[in-house]
Amino acid sequence: MIVSKSRINSVEVLIGENDHIRFVIAPSAGGKILSVYNKILQKEFLWSNRNLLFDTYQPGADYDTNFWGGIDELIPNDISETIDGNEYPDHGELWTTRLEYDLSDDKISVIGKLKLSELYYKKTVSLKAHSPEIVLEYTIRNESIATRHFMWKLHAALAIEHGDKMISGALKAKLVYPELSKYKDFDEFHWPEIDNSDASIIPPNNNTLDFFYLYDIPQPKMQLIGINGNHQFSYTYDKKVFPFQWYFASYGKFLNHYTAILEPSTNMPVSVNEAKMIGQSAVLEPGQEINTLVTIYAGENKNI
Repeated sequence: MIVSKSRINSVEVLIGENDHIRFVIAPSAGGKILSVYNKILQKEFLWSNRNLLFDTYQPGADYDTNFWGGIDELIPNDISETIDGNEYPDHGELWTTRLEYDLSDDKISVIGKLKLSELYYKKTVSLKAHSPEIVLEYTIRNESIATRHFMWKLHAALAIEHGDKMISGALKAKLVYPELSKYKDFDEFHWPEIDNSDASIIPPNNNTLDFFYLYDIPQPKMQLIGINGNHQFSYTYDKKVFPFQWYFASYGKFLNHYTAILEPSTNMPVSVNEAKMIGQSAVLEPGQEINTLVTIYAGENKNI
């Protein structure tokens, strides 16, 4: 992997690339990945908000109005919430945390400690040789003196077209916010069939949105396949770490955005406190840590 440095709107970014793929990462924006570009297909897989200049934000900033796109990660929460005595801001701490970085052995590592939760975070990014695969190695450690219940959620905002298909092996699904959905009077359903339609197929920009929890997942993979079948974005990960998937897709209803967000998650539902009560929250005791690996594939469709 070749690594170089650049700036976008005065924000320092790091670029990693091989003969197949190029990615851009911003350590000072919580390690956000801004771009995943396949050189062979000449395709950018990630969506970005063309109405916003890329920037960094102060802790406590509102996430939705500053939603730029790319790949974020949500730690230690989604909605603003007081958890284990700590009051956490909208969409957590990581996305506004300035991380340090280290370059060594053809790898980029971003490292930092979240101020409120006192969770240590390290992500090491590398590329598989001669392949459009990005390997993400993680360590998350509780460096506080108290138990930490938290959420860790991957959050890849993807460029979409009408007819693209989100593939998951999930057996069951639920609406996250039924009041926002075009589907009414549905609780649990068998993914992807709901109300005589296939929720996995991307509709046109029709001023709607979908937001689902997906669970009972035999295979830890989440994919978006292009309508013409020639490209694929996928997350592959450890099911023990991420037993749930969330799928948010705006077809114009959310601030006029047209994007689908793939979200492997440690938790269900959205509230960490509610997930804690039913034993569906990530938890680390003092000194405990999570070490895990996630692979992103962004290239030709391997399912054909």
